[in-house]
Amino acid sequence: MKKELSKVYNPQEVEDKWYQYWESNKLFHAEIDHSKKPYTIVIPPPNITGSLTMGHILNNTLQDIFIRWKKMCGYNACWIPGTDHASIATETKVTAYLREKGIDKKKIGREEFLKYCWEWKETYGGIILKQLRKLGVACDWDRLRFTMDDDYYRLVLEAFVHLYKKGYIYRGLRMVNWDPATQSAISDEEVIYQEVNGKLWYFKYPIKDSNDYVVVATTRPETMLGDTAVAVNPDDERYKHLVGKKVILPIVNREIPIIADHYVDKEFGTGCVKVTPAHDPNDFEISQRHPIEVINIMNSDATLNENVPEEFRGLDRFVARKKVVEKFEELGLLEKIEDYKTNIGYSERGKVPIEPYLSEQWFMRMDELAKPAIKSVEDGKIKFHPDRWTKVYFHWMYNIKDWCISRQLWWGHRIPVWYCQNENCKEIIVQVDAPQSCPKCGSTNLKQDEDVLDTWASSWLWAHGVFRTKEELEYFYPTDTLVTGPDIIFFWVARMIIAAHEFTNNIPFKDVYFTSIIRDEKGRKMSKSLGNSPDPLDVIAQYGADALRFTIIYLAPLGQDVLFSVDKCEIGRNFANKIWNAGRFLLMNAEQIEVNYKLKFESLDLTDKWILSRLNSTIKNYTEALETFRINDASKIIYNFIWSDYCDWYVEFVKTRLAEEKDESVKSAVLSRAIYVYENILKLLHPIMPFITEEIFQTIYDLDKSRKYDTGTRTIMTEQFPVAEEKWIDENAENKLELLQELISSIRNIRGEMNVPPSKKCDVHIKAYDKDFEDLVNAYPFYIEKLARVENILVGPTIQRPRNSSVSVVKGNEVYIPLEGLIDIAVERERLRKEIERLEKLLEGVNKKLANENFVSRAPEDVVKNEKEKQKNFSEALERVRKNLAMLEEN
Repeated sequence: MKKELSKVYNPQEVEDKWYQYWESNKLFHAEIDHSKKPYTIVIPPPNITGSLTMGHILNNTLQDIFIRWKKMCGYNACWIPGTDHASIATETKVTAYLREKGIDKKKIGREEFLKYCWEWKETYGGIILKQLRKLGVACDWDRLRFTMDDDYYRLVLEAFVHLYKKGYIYRGLRMVNWDPATQSAISDEEVIYQEVNGKLWYFKYPIKDSNDYVVVATTRPETMLGDTAVAVNPDDERYKHLVGKKVILPIVNREIPIIADHYVDKEFGTGCVKVTPAHDPNDFEISQRHPIEVINIMNSDATLNENVPEEFRGLDRFVARKKVVEKFEELGLLEKIEDYKTNIGYSERGKVPIEPYLSEQWFMRMDELAKPAIKSVEDGKIKFHPDRWTKVYFHWMYNIKDWCISRQLWWGHRIPVWYCQNENCKEIIVQVDAPQSCPKCGSTNLKQDEDVLDTWASSWLWAHGVFRTKEELEYFYPTDTLVTGPDIIFFWVARMIIAAHEFTNNIPFKDVYFTSIIRDEKGRKMSKSLGNSPDPLDVIAQYGADALRFTIIYLAPLGQDVLFSVDKCEIGRNFANKIWNAGRFLLMNAEQIEVNYKLKFESLDLTDKWILSRLNSTIKNYTEALETFRINDASKIIYNFIWSDYCDWYVEFVKTRLAEEKDESVKSAVLSRAIYVYENILKLLHPIMPFITEEIFQTIYDLDKSRKYDTGTRTIMTEQFPVAEEKWIDENAENKLELLQELISSIRNIRGEMNVPPSKKCDVHIKAYDKDFEDLVNAYPFYIEKLARVENILVGPTIQRPRNSSVSVVKGNEVYIPLEGLIDIAVERERLRKEIERLEKLLEGVNKKLANENFVSRAPEDVVKNEKEKQKNFSEALERVRKNLAMLEEN
């Protein structure tokens, strides 16, 4: 392996190389090994129509961190990847693709259409998985699964048959959410509600054999063509006399009854409600209590059908709406129109308003199935992170409704139900394999149900269904951690827990980590439709995968949304460069100084005791953060240790010591120790930034020639994760070194604020009120001299402040820097006075803005926040400059 690092870190030269190395050496693969404890994650299977998003970046980076960390901790880590067939999404894509080629899905038929779907899957289905490789994910690609693999497909059908036989699955006429775009039923969770500015139309319905009428209000005028009653509250004195009478339904001229039902709120609107049982869930419930007709007036594409007057047949619902209103106006039966804000349900996939639609569908009874799933979370067998999602889970589970599991699609798991076509039999056969004949009458004229299962009715088996053998299931299951978005807590998480209890009599996972939502800097959720979501592959090309991984974790506190913009990846890139440059420093010194790990704990001074203490404290805090799912905290812990403690301070101490030290064995101990700490840094950081840590690890491993790598393929992936050693945690050393750092920083600050040229060394006089502080300065003057550009140090309790000196206080001890000879005092006084004038003007301008109520109330929140930040910064700067000028004018 090479012993040098290039001058500049170039991620593109490193990342593909190491991913191929890991994959070709099977470092992601796990087999059953009873000598090791398993740690298993199943990937939330992305849709085969999908491409990489920022949400995928966060989700998969988190999973990768857990897998790499646990692997380094000695676990048999197994991360199972896969994709979801995504019924509606894929069928929509393929249908559109065929339409462009002039091919009609319905004309070519089911079998031919499914061939195109499989072709689509083979061509595009793996794109997102290839993209994930660019991120560096340690998935066990040998275990790649698909929700329509033959064995998985069979498992889904077996689950259906099992639940049907237990009485949990039934077929019934129910009001469903209908998506006219995909022409399929969708679940309640797939409906997105949006508040819109609509209208409320008031229509007069003439009472039969009377000159009077009742007034009803509606937001969907076209549905009146399917009205079969008008309902009033039985306690409403205004209408008691009308109950039992009939009205003539305008346009249609159908006689419909006036009925009494407690559902009607007599205080709302006119107190009269039009009843359309086939197109409103509440109206359907009313129809179950009264002997009224149920008339469906819509086709599956939301055009009006043959149950309406001829002039409306075939019209789109919104065109029909306009025409109905015009007709009422012509008939003089439109009383008024009001503006009305209302929540309209939109299909998440089809992006059109859904229609409540009466349809024969397959349903799953959920109340009994949900009970074990509720108990496992109540008992703490499954924990949610952050915990607040537990409440949301319970709310949904305690109020769970029957699940509509059938979809009017072709791509997916076809429902394993056959209907005997013999008129005298009509037997329903439910089994996994196609029956040869009807078991009741022997007829071979059988027809399979046309519908497929809801996509979630296959992916709810994912946690256990991905395992191909009983042995694998017994070893790797239940899985350990599920990382997913909170938006699918009902669609997927809750249902997986239900399925696991029913089919494995176990929990599917022990912990669920709910990721943050990625938003742009304006707080909007990132989406392709808004055009505010960057292409992650472009970001990786620009900054590198490690930089993106680190940045998104660094910005994502547990349970809080992430405000992301591409330029924030500078955080990760600068961090990678900092680590890289530290490695170059160590390697350059290793060319002249022997590295011997046996000496790493020899010749320790205060800075060494401090760094070893900080290292072990960091290992302890970092590991605890990982164990408690505070990954964002972990990233900050390791960032601060590497950037500040190691690179900004310890590397400088090492430089000083190597320059001052004459004894070669001490030099060897100092450098070996610095490399030892650095190697631990690489191991700690590897789960978050795998590429750069592997590159540097491979480069520095052979610096100590006494070490031999004899544990298989050399890789940082299988190195032991650092374990904190309490014996090295030294609070006294940390406190002393912090004092030394504060002293050095105070001298540097004075030099900077008073414009002392870097080329000039200064003297430092310290009035030490504290004997321990005096001893510390006397023990380590060379660190102060080198790191703060100091010529002479005077320290003691009797030191007096020199003329024309600047002063700072460090833990009660006064630090003076004589400025004569370093700067032109008169010129500096004048510069400071001008700086005061400049800052006063800037502060005055900001104060005026913030005192203006119009500005504060009308300006965007981020603009006001920015002005307040300026106010704070200008005030603090002004105070510092005034203080510095006062010091120069005192003498």
